[in-house]
Amino acid sequence: MSRILRTILVAAAFAAAGTGASGTALAETWRMAHKMPPDSIEGELFQLFADKVKEKTGGELDVKVFPNEQLGSDDTVLEQLQIGTVNVYPEGTSYLQKWVPDMKFVSAPFLFDDRQHWVRFMQSDLVGEWLKKIEDEAGIALIGSPTAFVRGPYRVMVTDKPWNSLEEMQGTRLRMHPDELAAAAWRHLGTEVRTLAWTEVYESISRGIVDAVNSPIALVEPMKFYEVAPHIIRHDEYPQGMAFMTNAKRWNALSDERRAQVLEALAETAAESEKRMTAAADKDLAAMQEKNVSYSEPDTAAFVERMESFYEQMEKAGELPEGFLDAVRASRAE
Repeated sequence: MSRILRTILVAAAFAAAGTGASGTALAETWRMAHKMPPDSIEGELFQLFADKVKEKTGGELDVKVFPNEQLGSDDTVLEQLQIGTVNVYPEGTSYLQKWVPDMKFVSAPFLFDDRQHWVRFMQSDLVGEWLKKIEDEAGIALIGSPTAFVRGPYRVMVTDKPWNSLEEMQGTRLRMHPDELAAAAWRHLGTEVRTLAWTEVYESISRGIVDAVNSPIALVEPMKFYEVAPHIIRHDEYPQGMAFMTNAKRWNALSDERRAQVLEALAETAAESEKRMTAAADKDLAAMQEKNVSYSEPDTAAFVERMESFYEQMEKAGELPEGFLDAVRASRAE
């Protein structure tokens, strides 16, 4: 070994020793990826989670946040999550259908009575079995409950072609994320579905490739969709939460104390989510309306009625998970 190399190694050893004395040598860094702008309400809440983890662990677990798809699009990040190079990926629970296709039914459009109905369904044994299968077979676990973090707080269609009824909506060219159930449902409702990345929506509407996009209301203003689609229509197609996905092996390797600290950080962040989401949505909506953006809440009873036949057809064809509609009915309040 050359004297220069020995000198470098010794210096590095002293540097590491000094770092250990300051208490940061034990720090573990986790990478958290998401697709939202850092100044969006979701981006701010994800950073809040990271800050709370660092605070509660005394800096021993440091979550570095990478917004705006900096680490790649959905499929790329989900693969990184499996191998452990990404440690946290917060997204809709239906994204777990990559490993268990039945998970797409947690976001079945126009099926649940309200959010509490959906929460009870998500706590059912059926969903628990799906999540266990994902952990056992794909190595992906969830941090906390996917219903705790409120996303939305409600869903809308942002469109350049306004409508007030199911009949008027017919033929709308609707951007959809890669979800076969959602695409089939909205085709059943009369739209022309086109699958596009979230980050391609603005340009696609401006170029006339699509007319509309479904979105949580809280994300409409940060993504500036209203600039190219000035009509916001609330339809509440399904309740939304946020699955904080993580690598199961890395998660289970944490001590009980460390997991409890992370869960506490998420619980506090989730408690903030509904309050902040609602306040941000109200503020953004008022600001957009001042820019001549229209907002409406049409009666969606016709949507629910048409979707009844959709689910009945799927059940008869054996295309629904066994026990799915039974679990939905059992979760309904008496």
